[in-house]
Amino acid sequence: MKRLAPLLILVLGGCASLQSLDVSSLTGGRINSNVDVMKVAKGVNQIRKGFEDISESEEHFIGRAVAAQVLTRYKPLNDPALNLYAQKVAQAVALASDRPATFKGYHLQVLDTNEVNAFAAPGGFLFVTKGLLKLVKSEDELACVLAHEVAHVAKRHGLKTIQTSRLTSAFTVLGSEAAKSYTPQQMNQLTTAFEGAVEDVVNKLVVNGYSRDKEYEADRFGAQYARDAHYDPGALKTFLARLEKSEGSGGGMFKTHPAAAKRGAELGSLTPASAYKRSSERGRRFSAAVQL
Repeated sequence: MKRLAPLLILVLGGCASLQSLDVSSLTGGRINSNVDVMKVAKGVNQIRKGFEDISESEEHFIGRAVAAQVLTRYKPLNDPALNLYAQKVAQAVALASDRPATFKGYHLQVLDTNEVNAFAAPGGFLFVTKGLLKLVKSEDELACVLAHEVAHVAKRHGLKTIQTSRLTSAFTVLGSEAAKSYTPQQMNQLTTAFEGAVEDVVNKLVVNGYSRDKEYEADRFGAQYARDAHYDPGALKTFLARLEKSEGSGGGMFKTHPAAAKRGAELGSLTPASAYKRSSERGRRFSAAVQL
C-alpha cells in the first residue's frame, strides 16, 4: 500500500467528530506544494530541542499523522453506535484524568480486526480492536482499558519515543530566520524529520510496544482515572486475568505488552471510590452496544 504523505496531517484543517474519529479526514489528503508545508511553520520563531518543547497543537498534528498510519494497517469498524458508545466511555475517564483536554479533544475509533489490541496516539487519538472488545465483559472493564490508553496520552509516552535527533533537526529548521522562504534542502530536511518522528511512534505502538515501566505506569494511572470516574478499578485486574488465559493466541498486545499476570501483580490491591455503586443500567447499555 502506498504510504501516506508524511506531512499530510500537519496541514489538514478541521478535527475529528466528537463522537468518533473522522477517518475520511485522515486518509483523503495529499501534500501538493511547498506552500502547504509553509503553513506549518508560520509563526514559529524559536529553536527547541526535545519532546518537552512540543506544543499541544504540534502534538495533535503528529498524532493525526500516526492515526493515519494506523489506519493503513487496520480497517475501521463501520459501527457508528459502538463507536459512539466507546467514545463516551473514553471521554468519561479522560475527564477524570490529569489531562482532561487535549488540543482538539480525545477521539476514538474501533478497528475491524480480531487481534486483541488498543493504541493511543499523541494528542488523544485512541483505537481499540474488535478482538479486544470481545474479551471485555463489562463497562467497568472497558473504562479501565480505555483509561490505560488515556494515561499513555496524559503522560506523553508516544512523544517520548521520538528520537531526539529528529526533533532537533525539525525544530532547527522551523526556528530559523529563513522560515519565510525555505530552501529545497530545508524542505527535505523538515519532511524527513517529521516522517521519521511519525514512524518512531507507529513502530512503538504497533510493532515493538512501550517499555515495561511505561505500561505499568499507564496501568497505575489508568486504574486511578477509572476510579475517579466512578468505575471499579478492580475491573482492570479482572480483565487482565481473562487476558492471561488468552495469551497463547499470540500477536497484538500479547506481543507488545508485559505478561498480563505480571501487570496484575504490579497493580496490587484496587478498590473503588466510596461513592461507587454497581449499576444495572451500565450492564444494559454495554450489552446493547457491544454485540460482536
